Amino acid sequence: MGQTQRVSGRATSVFTDDDGIVNVVYHATHVVRVFPSGKIVLDTGGWRTVTTRTRMNQAANQFRLGYRVFQKDFGWFVEWKGETLPFDERTIALDN
Repeated sequence: MGQTQRVSGRATSVFTDDDGIVNVVYHATHVVRVFPSGKIVLDTGGWRTVTTRTRMNQAANQFRLGYRVFQKDFGWFVEWKGETLPFDERTIALDN
């Protein structure tokens, strides 16, 4: 199992764009976007893989974002502010 404290790994990059949005990109998908307002957008790009989920959780740990993405019974979920939210669509937005 790979490390989960910092975003790293094959085909992965992290950068802040000109609008101040922190982007975690895995292959061509911005799997995590953190806006200056605190809003967080998670995007699977249609790829519900272990690595996609790992990159999302690495970002949560590295940037102390307060969420956790997990899979249970073939479904994806996000723990956020004490709640478990279904992650049924391609994207989910988490507002601070």
